[in-house]
Amino acid sequence: MKTDLLSYGFGVAECVRVAPPDEVTSTNTAAEVDPAEAGLTRADVDAIWNAVVLLYRSGLHPAIGLCVRRHGKVVVDRAIGHLRGNAPTDPVDGARVPVRHDSLFNLYSASKAVTAMVIHLLDQRGRLHLDDRIVEYIPEFGRHGKEGATIRHLLSHRAGIPAIPGHRVSLDDLVDPVRIVDLLCNARPLYVPGRQLSYHAVTSGFLLGEIVRRVTGRDIRRYLRDEILDPLGFAGFDYGVDEARVNDVAVNAFTGIPPFPPASWMLERSLGVGAREATALSNDPRFLTAIIPSGNIISSANEASRFFELLLQGGTLDGVRIYEGRTVRRAVAEQSYLIVDSFLGLPVRYGMGFMLGSEAFSLYGPHSAKAYGHIGFTAVSVYADPERAISVAILTSGKPFITPGQLLWLNVARTIARHCPKTG
Repeated sequence: MKTDLLSYGFGVAECVRVAPPDEVTSTNTAAEVDPAEAGLTRADVDAIWNAVVLLYRSGLHPAIGLCVRRHGKVVVDRAIGHLRGNAPTDPVDGARVPVRHDSLFNLYSASKAVTAMVIHLLDQRGRLHLDDRIVEYIPEFGRHGKEGATIRHLLSHRAGIPAIPGHRVSLDDLVDPVRIVDLLCNARPLYVPGRQLSYHAVTSGFLLGEIVRRVTGRDIRRYLRDEILDPLGFAGFDYGVDEARVNDVAVNAFTGIPPFPPASWMLERSLGVGAREATALSNDPRFLTAIIPSGNIISSANEASRFFELLLQGGTLDGVRIYEGRTVRRAVAEQSYLIVDSFLGLPVRYGMGFMLGSEAFSLYGPHSAKAYGHIGFTAVSVYADPERAISVAILTSGKPFITPGQLLWLNVARTIARHCPKTG
């Protein structure tokens, strides 16, 4: 087994114990098709999976799940590592539970794309409109100059409330939507709504969830289940899990080196807590069973990929239509060109609920200007690339922040893009 400490020259990284990959790999052989059926070769699939193995060998992730669909066919549905028992802080001789291909992971901020699509469905059905002001649904929100903020502003990170000034968000806040919506209603905006691009890591989701509740009379978890997941036969893929399934979710582990300024400042400003605290918080049963629209969709890699396949297919999946094609196109249309997000400190293109790819700099591999999806804390990625006819879920339970090993995470998407050529 590998040591749980690695030196990168500028700090000592906390790492997991790496087992022989063949011993801790689970493959959904019933789902994976012959690569030729999807226009690939066995060498393409092997190269994609080898990129995941390389990421696992970095020691930064106790578990990694990957599902790739191409032309609607599953070409990779596998996981590697341990579901629990292999964090850097776990006993060396403690019990370790191997991960399965159908194990559950937290999508973190990639949940925003799901929440956005609930809102887009309500827009499609005429229950709300994207340019409606938030105060039309939550009148008490219009305090301290926020009355001009719209639903579109929330979806595109321009509502002016990326954080609650003077308040450090706690787990008690996150599991109490009434409390956090009240805090947001009473908060002063950091910017004039619409004026500045600032990633709303947590705040926007609670307001969107409250709008769903006031419009439909159902909480967003119930509405997602009733109107999208059940018609499509999804088994999981929901905000949180039942208490009985808490132990089925991959335990997240802080790995890598502790963030240092200015990266640590940006992280705390965005999430409201530090990286180690955010990791521990996300393992708490209260977090795992709550409804946190910006950050706790729990899913297997297969079902996360399948949700993006729904979007890739223009809103219809397995003969069931959920969205009109124009609804999906509107959701992923560019709202903010590639500029630096003032909270993230990174250049990002946004749709309404989605991070978009680009030619020059993309989270979804090179030359992926038409790709759309979302990343999650800190190495989760779910996306679709129409030019390559792929829907992808890269789920991880390690939570490194600043480390060269993160390049190996980006390399997975890069390898997928390279071995799934554009279809024309």
